[in-house]
Amino acid sequence: MPDLLIELFSEEIPARMQTRAGEDLKKRITDGLVEGGLTYASAAALTTPRRLTLAIEGLLAESPTTREERKGPKVGAPDKAIEGFLRGAGLTRDQLEERDTPKGAVYFATIEKVGRPAAEIIAEVLEATIRNFPWPKSMRWGSGGLRWVRPLHSILCILTDETGAQIVPMEVDGIKTTDTTEGHRFMAPGRFAVSSFEDYAAKLKRAFVVLSPDERAEHIWNDAQNLAFAAGLEVVDDKGLLAEVAGLVEWPVALMGQIDDEFLGLPPEVLQTSMKEHQKFFSVKNPKTGRIERFITVANRETTDNGATILAGNQKVLSARLADAKFFWENDLRVAKSDIAQWTRALENVTFHNKLGTQAERIDRIAALARELASVTGADADQAEKAARLAKADLSSEMVYEFPELQGLMGRYYVEAAGEDAAVAAVAQEHYSPLGPSDDVPTAPLSVTVALADKLDTLTGFWAIDEKPTGSKDPFALRRAALGVTRLILENDLRLSLDRFFDSQLVRAESAINDSLPKSSVEDLLEEIADHGVFGAAFQTVKEKLGDGPTADFLKLENKVPDASDDLLSFFHDRLKVFLRDEGIRHDIIDACIAMDGNDDLNLLVKRARALNAVIATEDGENLVQGFKRANNILTQAEEKDGVEYSYGADIKFAETDSEKALFGALEAAQAKIDPALKAEDFPAAMSAMADLRGPVDAFFEDVQVNTDNDILRRNRLNLLSQIRQVCSSVADLSRIEG
Repeated sequence: MPDLLIELFSEEIPARMQTRAGEDLKKRITDGLVEGGLTYASAAALTTPRRLTLAIEGLLAESPTTREERKGPKVGAPDKAIEGFLRGAGLTRDQLEERDTPKGAVYFATIEKVGRPAAEIIAEVLEATIRNFPWPKSMRWGSGGLRWVRPLHSILCILTDETGAQIVPMEVDGIKTTDTTEGHRFMAPGRFAVSSFEDYAAKLKRAFVVLSPDERAEHIWNDAQNLAFAAGLEVVDDKGLLAEVAGLVEWPVALMGQIDDEFLGLPPEVLQTSMKEHQKFFSVKNPKTGRIERFITVANRETTDNGATILAGNQKVLSARLADAKFFWENDLRVAKSDIAQWTRALENVTFHNKLGTQAERIDRIAALARELASVTGADADQAEKAARLAKADLSSEMVYEFPELQGLMGRYYVEAAGEDAAVAAVAQEHYSPLGPSDDVPTAPLSVTVALADKLDTLTGFWAIDEKPTGSKDPFALRRAALGVTRLILENDLRLSLDRFFDSQLVRAESAINDSLPKSSVEDLLEEIADHGVFGAAFQTVKEKLGDGPTADFLKLENKVPDASDDLLSFFHDRLKVFLRDEGIRHDIIDACIAMDGNDDLNLLVKRARALNAVIATEDGENLVQGFKRANNILTQAEEKDGVEYSYGADIKFAETDSEKALFGALEAAQAKIDPALKAEDFPAAMSAMADLRGPVDAFFEDVQVNTDNDILRRNRLNLLSQIRQVCSSVADLSRIEG
C-alpha cells in the first residue's frame, strides 16, 4: 500500500491559524479519499510558518469496484417517474431489470462503479480542498482566482510505494504539483526533491526546518529554561505564548536579553504583558524576589555573532515600549494617590450598554446589590459597597486603556496606592473571577460579595432588556457569568435565595431602562423587597401605599419582574445541569430536585441532587423508584377514573396481609426519619430513609391487589399508595426520574 505526502508551501501563515489549518487539511483530504473509496491506515498533519503538511500511511492503491442494487418504480409507472430514476442511477431504460414482487413488477437497477487509481482520486480531492479551504481570512494575488491565506508558491504531492515515488499530477491556477520543497528562507535557500515522508522530514531538518510544532515548542522551552537557569533565574510559564512563538519560527534559536534598570521597578505583570503582547518575549524572573529582570526572544535563524545584533535591536524596541508603560504607571499612581474617585466619576461618560446606561450607573447598581449580599457572604456592608465602587476605577486609567487585559490587576495596585485596606484592593482584581471552569474562585468575603454582585447585575440587566443567549451565540458571556455565580455559591458554601436578589436587581435595571419610573417608588419597592424577600408582597405593599398614584410604567413591573426572574432561574437550572454532568449526575435527577421548594437556593439544590444521585445508584434506590412509579401510576389512574383525590390517609385496621401491615409501619418509620433529616438539610439521611422503603413496597405489590372488588379495601389501599407518594415526594419528585 502506498503512502501519500502533501505539502502546501506559501508565504508566512499567521501563527494563530496554523493548528486549525492543519486539522482542516487532514479532515478534508481524508474525508474526500474515503468518500472516493480509498481507505488508509493513519494520517498526521504538521505545520510550520510556511507550510501545511499531511502524511498518510497505508493508502489503497486504487478504489475497489462496487455494485449497488437500487429498487425503482413499478413497471408501468409514469414516464417522468422512470426517467427521474434513470437520471439518479445514471443508466438507460434498457439497462433496467424487471422483477416480480408481492406488490407487482418493479424495475431494479444495478449500478457498477469501476475502481479508479489512487492518484486520480487524490488529484480531485486535493484540488477541491485547495480551492475551498476554510481560512478565517484569505487573499488573492497575481492574475489567478485562487484565494489563500498568503500567496501559495508550490504544491508537493507524491505517492510512495516499494517501487519508488511518483508525483500525483494536478494543477491549480498555474501551480503544478512537484516532488520538491524549500528549506529555511535564509539559512538554506533553494529547492530540493524528496521521495517519502521520512526523506522529506530528514532533508528539512538538514535545511534548518523543524517540521513538528510540538518539537519546536519543546526546543524553545528547553533552551529558554537552560539560559535562565545559567543566570540563576527562571522563565515565567506561558503555554499560550509558547504555542504562538513555535508558529513564528522554523528554526528556533532562544536568546536572553537585559531589561534596562529604570524599568525593573514596574509591576511584574506590566512588564510581562508589555513584552508578551508587543514583542512576543518570554519573561524571566528572579525566583527569590518574583521580579522580572530579563527576557527571552526566539529568533528564526542562527547568526555569526550568536544573536548579538538581534538582541540589540530587540532591547532598543523594548525600551521604547517600556518607557511608555513607565509613563502610564507613574501618571496613574499620582492620580490614585491624590483622588482615585476622579476615575469613577469619569465612568459617567462611558456607556456600558445603550439600554442599561453608563458604567457609573452600573457601578451604583453593583454597589447597592453588594450591600444586600453582605449579610449572606459575611462581609461588612460598608466595606462591600466601598469595594464595589472602587473595583472598576482602573477602567479609566492610562495603563488599562493601553493594556485592557490588565484591568482588575492594575486596580489592585491603584486601590492600595489610594490607601485602602488590602482586602478592599484585592476586590478590584478578584471580582472578575471565576472567568472559566478552571479559574480559581475567590474566597475572601469582600471579593465573593462584589464578584456575585457584578455577575448578577450583568445577568439581570441583559434579561431585563431581553438580550439572552441563543443557540451558540452568547455575545455578553452570560453563560460564563451564570457558571461563575454557581461556582461562587457552591465553592464558598453560601446559602442565598437567588429569586430575592434577581428581583431587586431587575427592578434597578428597569429603573435604568425607563427614566419615567418614579424614583421614590422604586426605592420604596427595593426596601420592601429587602424586608419581605418576595417581590409579589413587596409590590402589593407599595401599590397600596401609592393608591391611585402608580404610573402605567410602574404597574408593568408587576408581571415583568417575576417573569424575568423565573426565566433567569430556569437559565441557571439549565447551566447547573451542564455543571453537574461532569460529576455524573443526570439531568432527570436534577429535575427531580428542581421540582422541590427552595430550588433558587443552588447550594441546597445541589446537596439534594448529590444525595439523590447516590441513592439511585444503589439497588434499593433504583428499585424504589420503580415501586414509586408503579404506585403513582395506579393512584393517578384511579383518581382520574373516580374523580377524587386519595389523600385522606389509610387505616391499618383494613389491612389484610402481613406485607400490607408492614408497609404501614415502614411508612410511619420513614416519615419519622425523613422529616427531621429534611429540617436539618441532611439529605443523605433523608434519601437513605426513603430507600429503606424499597423492601416493604416490593413486598406489598407482590402480595396485594390494589384494585380489588371490595370498595373499602380498594379505597384504603389507594390511600396507602398516596402515603407512599407523599413520603417519597417530600424528598424529591421521583416521577421525573427516567427509566
